[in-house]
Amino acid sequence: MRSDIQKTKKSILVVDDDEDIVKTIKGNLELDGYEVLTAHDGRTGVQIAKKNRPDLIILDLNLPDLDGIKACEIIRREFDFPIIMLAARGGI
Repeated sequence: MRSDIQKTKKSILVVDDDEDIVKTIKGNLELDGYEVLTAHDGRTGVQIAKKNRPDLIILDLNLPDLDGIKACEIIRREFDFPIIMLAARGGI
């Protein structure tokens, strides 16, 4: 495949500590032709975002080391990637 074609493939970073959620989202996005990057904690997510500059970030609010709000603030200082925040509620 030519490199200029590869550059047109959109990338999405999924940051969530729930491996099942990451696996499900990643599988569905890949079926739609996206390159999917993943991280299971906020710090790694920020590092991947800075290094790879994805077209979109799907970011969980409740991460174990650096919550989604703080990760979003750090990313926003340097970049304007679209970010979709995930929030899960249990026991409803």
